[in-house]
Amino acid sequence: MTDTTLRPKGPLHPRGGLYLEDFTVGGVIAHRLTRTVTQMDNMLFSNMTLNPQPLHIDAHFCATETEWGRPIVNSLFTLGLMIGISVNDTTMGTTIANLGMTDVKFPAPVFEGDSLHCTSEVAANRESRSRPDAGIVEFIHRAYNQDGTLVAECRRQAFMRKRPKG
Repeated sequence: MTDTTLRPKGPLHPRGGLYLEDFTVGGVIAHRLTRTVTQMDNMLFSNMTLNPQPLHIDAHFCATETEWGRPIVNSLFTLGLMIGISVNDTTMGTTIANLGMTDVKFPAPVFEGDSLHCTSEVAANRESRSRPDAGIVEFIHRAYNQDGTLVAECRRQAFMRKRPKG
């Protein structure tokens, strides 16, 4: 559900995304999409990124040699999922490019079977100094598990389209 502090100031992009002018600093979006993380997600992502870390892919290792007792989900998968969940409600068709991600934190582990839900807060919004048709929105994305525990957070700077004139 979209928080009332982020009401579009005009028509949405045909794909549903918000434009630069629609993002109010301090506005928060509680994203509608949620996702339960599976063992397959973790294994495929770890294998696709050539990450052989046994903490993610070796149940026996985790059961006998870690404090968790089971594999934890690759944190970069969690980061990608968190940002991916935000796209449908924020930047679908209106992002020109991602400019960066900072202050990435994983305060609690994600395990197979955890269901994640996310929020995005608008931390900053400014027009581009070099492009009159664009600007930069800074988001603080947060992901929570089914118990409400914060499992991931990052600041993301997105280069965004302004609403077309006419």
